[in-house]
Amino acid sequence: MATGTLATDNPRRGILMMLGAIAFFTVMDALAKGLTADNPPMQVVWARYTGQVLWTVLLLAPRLPRLMRTRYPGLQLMRSIFVFGATFSFYLALSELELAEATAIFEVAPLITTLLAVIFLGEKVGIRRWLALFCGLLGALVIIRPGFDVFTPYALLPVCAASCYAAFSIATRKLGAEESPWTSFVYTALFGAVVSSLLVIPVWQMPSTGDAVLMGLIGLVGGTGQFLLILAFRSAPASLLAPFGYSGLALAALWGVLFFGEWPDIWTWTGAALIIGAGLFVWYRENRAG
Repeated sequence: MATGTLATDNPRRGILMMLGAIAFFTVMDALAKGLTADNPPMQVVWARYTGQVLWTVLLLAPRLPRLMRTRYPGLQLMRSIFVFGATFSFYLALSELELAEATAIFEVAPLITTLLAVIFLGEKVGIRRWLALFCGLLGALVIIRPGFDVFTPYALLPVCAASCYAAFSIATRKLGAEESPWTSFVYTALFGAVVSSLLVIPVWQMPSTGDAVLMGLIGLVGGTGQFLLILAFRSAPASLLAPFGYSGLALAALWGVLFFGEWPDIWTWTGAALIIGAGLFVWYRENRAG
């Protein structure tokens, strides 16, 4: 298993794998929303990570001892903490927000990543990208609408999740291509399973038979999404794949309509358009500069 630079010589396959990964992730989010209606969000997080660990063991059992070796344990721990925080914040948001609404707000993550890259990595950002960041923030505010009667503090949770995910992305950049993505995959799964197993004890409640089945499924779906994402980045460069991540919003809106009867309002679509437009512009400028 390669631990250096990933192969990126099959763009079409990479795009298909990326779209598949996004599809599985949005299904996972839909499952999480359904489960948080009757179960504590931390219990759903536990099911997600425990299922991923079982999936990981089945897939990578012969290679686990080698994959557990890392030259950057501190960075791996930071990555795992950040992605766990993102998962819990987002699942807690899903317990109160519409699926498309939460997903749209979360799409500010690439913009926050750019901001953190300026602060922690010393990357240079011109006035146009600063304006794009402002537009993305404005889009989030359009959806959240602080000060209006429809505002709920739960709308801030996807921003928290996006911030955690952005920090996770910065830690991943610091790792670079020096470690196998499978090593990061294993550490993330194990950390999430161990921590959620401890935190779920005080809030545990016996799920119904149907919910127990869905809890088993959520780990499988999430693990499959992670697997497809790794295959995507092995097949095509990140600069090509990044825009396809926004397909998740359309799928989230579709699942929201089909499974929960949630029709996104004009504020959600307007804010989402600002966020996605800003994100695509930042991607374009970064790709052009690179």
